Amino acid sequence: MMKRQVSAVLCCLVLLQVAAYGQGNTPLTSFEREMHLLQAGLTPEAGSPHTPLTLQAGVAEKKSAGLAVLYSLILPGMGELYADGFSSGKYFLIADGLLWITFAAFEISGNSLQDDARAYAVSRAGVDLQGKDDQYFVDVGNFLNIDEYNQKQLRDREVERLYDPAAGYAWQWDSDASRATYREQRISSDNMFNNKKFVVAGLIANRVASAINAVRSVISYNNAIDDALGDLSFRADVMGGFGNPHGVMLTMTRSF
Repeated sequence: MMKRQVSAVLCCLVLLQVAAYGQGNTPLTSFEREMHLLQAGLTPEAGSPHTPLTLQAGVAEKKSAGLAVLYSLILPGMGELYADGFSSGKYFLIADGLLWITFAAFEISGNSLQDDARAYAVSRAGVDLQGKDDQYFVDVGNFLNIDEYNQKQLRDREVERLYDPAAGYAWQWDSDASRATYREQRISSDNMFNNKKFVVAGLIANRVASAINAVRSVISYNNAIDDALGDLSFRADVMGGFGNPHGVMLTMTRSF
């Protein structure tokens, strides 16, 4: 690998003028020396007589693939935004918004259908809603009354599933058509709730896809920096050391 070095003497940047602090060659204090170097954009490091300095330049920093993945998992598209690739990441963000809207729509519709179905069961079958689980409402839609249901459980020898009429579990449909109508409403509400599972899977898949795309954006971004800078590095040395400074030599190294 061939390296090209370009050196320049920047005496005006860190030239320590003794006249500013009095006549003669009185050395600067360590605090004053560090303040001058910081004002020049340089940070002193230990060494002598040519003390290395780190140039505080605004060189673009490479992006972290791990951070890009984390951002995309939290909110799709943000990993690409971090890696300067939002032109593709915006589509994952839009998809995430649409999926959340769909999730909310299924939740609202499911709850509405469920409330309507149970209200219908109260008016047409005398159902008491207090303290009942979801399985009870399934059973109400499958049997005309509680006696029919309990007889079926006794035939199947599943006595643990019997309902106690005296405990508020009794029901009696006014017609089989009403029972069928309720059952259709209940099934429709369950379908809405089940559809949310597919939306959740879509939300997860969208985040994974965005994370993968964000890593690609990071790789592209970092490669662009490498191509532009060609492994650029800086080094600066105080000429004469801090005891007798008379300038600074800046060395820029670029690998091709």
